Amino acid sequence: MEATRPKQEAVLDADYDVEAVRAAFPALQQDLYDDQPLVYLDNAATTQKPQAVIDRLTGYYTRENANVHRGVHFLSQQASDAYEAVRERMADFIGAPEAGGRPAHEQIVYTRGTTEAINLVAATWGRAELQEGDEVLLSQMEHHSNIVPWQRICEETGAQIKIIPVTDRGELVFEAFEKRLSERTKLVAVTHVSNALGTINPVEEIVRAAHEAGAKVLVDGAQSVPHLPVDVEALGADFFCFSGHKMYGPTGIGVLYGRRRLLDAMPPYQGGGDMIDEVSFEDTTYAEVPHKFEAGTPNISSVIALGAAAAWLKEQGRPRVRRHEKALLEYATERVREIDDIRLVGTAREKASVLSFLLGDVHPYDAGTVLDRMGVAVRTGHHCAQPLMEHFSIPGTVRASLACYNDRSDVDRLVEGLRKVRRMFG
Repeated sequence: MEATRPKQEAVLDADYDVEAVRAAFPALQQDLYDDQPLVYLDNAATTQKPQAVIDRLTGYYTRENANVHRGVHFLSQQASDAYEAVRERMADFIGAPEAGGRPAHEQIVYTRGTTEAINLVAATWGRAELQEGDEVLLSQMEHHSNIVPWQRICEETGAQIKIIPVTDRGELVFEAFEKRLSERTKLVAVTHVSNALGTINPVEEIVRAAHEAGAKVLVDGAQSVPHLPVDVEALGADFFCFSGHKMYGPTGIGVLYGRRRLLDAMPPYQGGGDMIDEVSFEDTTYAEVPHKFEAGTPNISSVIALGAAAAWLKEQGRPRVRRHEKALLEYATERVREIDDIRLVGTAREKASVLSFLLGDVHPYDAGTVLDRMGVAVRTGHHCAQPLMEHFSIPGTVRASLACYNDRSDVDRLVEGLRKVRRMFG
């Protein structure tokens, strides 16, 4: 059944047609439960997909399905060309620079997502470069995927993890970060935007300070790429990674950007087809980057559809998307604060599209269940950031996360639902 939604009373950005944007997403045109129009506010977990991405995915399987890099026939050549063209598009999408006279796209490695990208760096660069006495700096707001791989490699190599604390507003304590930097610091691994709080970290300043101390920097861009214009050359990061499914693309695909000289020096992550130059039982030589890190048949269809997602997002105007989402977050923050006993968790001065909160003594799961029955999809729990929840002495939060297709009526429905939760649980 087609969902019916009230028209917005006010336009957040006169240059941004949110209704036209919404119309591009089939999943948003549906009702849930008792004819409740879907309000999707779980975008930090995964975004919905525009028709252009869905069409490109099905188009590949309809017209181009073949393995890449291995066939001389027409379909294989067509699939290979489309697959490699996306590499160039992603380099442009994040502002990757040329390196040593080599094209920027050779620094783009396809992975299954941000998690695998971080594991790749930990298992290759980390295993080769870290040793006993070295230190890896992580912020207290990191997602588990930017904690556990470093714990494992530190256990193996004898390196140690040091933590950069955050304030009660959810901002990184920069002075503490600077004090923890030393000649022992070999890597700083930090999120660009916190998935649990929406805090935007000062990555350029972090990179500058880390490089002055002789350390490398990995930036988790999973939550920044969908919401902020990203320029990795300006950021200066040595590694930058993100996931397709959080930027309106398919699941199971992501990107690792790495500086060419670092990628060249890193050993392969996995062995198999497509990452080799020559193989014998006596010895094997490896392909050049980025193919050195892409063993086996890749997720071809999702790579190609990721290119469509990047093209679609670029067409919307990433600065316009940022302005729209920033204004909507401000509106949501004001509306939610109208409710009695609301505790906002994460009130950083620089935020992106995440509103985390608690409602009195109501358990986040109970609040999320009531909201779901009203057609409002939010996330509840620790958001794969348990150390951060421990900092706030809470088990988790209700998280409403916004995207380019959300509008004020979505926020109003959220507030209506929270008022119902308050009535039900006193």
